[in-house]
Amino acid sequence: MLEIKPMAGALGAEIHGIDLCRELSEEGSLRIRKILNEYEVIFFRGQDISPERQRALALSFGPLQTHPAYPTVEGFPEISILESTADKPTKIEAWHADMTFREHPPMATILRSVIVPPRGGDTLWASMTAAYGGLSYQLQKFLDELTAVHDFSYGFKESLLEEGGSERLADAIAANPPVHHPVIRTHPETGKKLLFVNALFTTHIEGLTKKESDALLVFLYEHIATPEYSCRFQWQPNSIAIWDNRSTQHKPINDYFPAQRRLERITIDGDKPY
Repeated sequence: MLEIKPMAGALGAEIHGIDLCRELSEEGSLRIRKILNEYEVIFFRGQDISPERQRALALSFGPLQTHPAYPTVEGFPEISILESTADKPTKIEAWHADMTFREHPPMATILRSVIVPPRGGDTLWASMTAAYGGLSYQLQKFLDELTAVHDFSYGFKESLLEEGGSERLADAIAANPPVHHPVIRTHPETGKKLLFVNALFTTHIEGLTKKESDALLVFLYEHIATPEYSCRFQWQPNSIAIWDNRSTQHKPINDYFPAQRRLERITIDGDKPY
């Protein structure tokens, strides 16, 4: 029996009664997509799925993307390994949506926990639909006319400064030049408007001076982090999170060092934001 347990006022729900280890029917896939459109991020517990099943689950949403900078699961180039160890702790701490440096950013992401620290290591999600709704009408109207630049190099600037980083990421930089996305995009399935800038990949807003752009982005990033727009998920082994990458941002909480954490991520191809 399907059970949906909402997690917060703005977004998020924990789903029980669906076994993702088994092939989903077309009806089951459509049900998950409908729930995702409503809650924007959904969570499952006790799902010891194989890489084959994770890929099949992602394919039920649409074609897949690959990431140019992360290692992948052997035999599954679409599944990125997000691992933090004492020797190589993660550098990602900012609120962000995945891969907005692409002309077609992912529509959704499926993340599976493989190794979780004994404590800490939660992840926050925030609703960009709620964040947009929390702005005044006049600011919504102003932002609706603006375009922002998103850049792979900006998001991986710390990695580029590492020894050999520029050489290692040279092909990725060449394949991912800066792109332009609307500051306010429309969700193609729900028709709702939402904020579409993030601190990891957005470099500036076009048509404004640098001072104006920086100030406006700082305000928007602080606004995005409003607690009322967010939910928090505590990882356990074999947990799965599926989120709408168009209408949410997420932030890892790096409070578990030097413990190890390993997550495996796959992203589904999206459309050009409008």
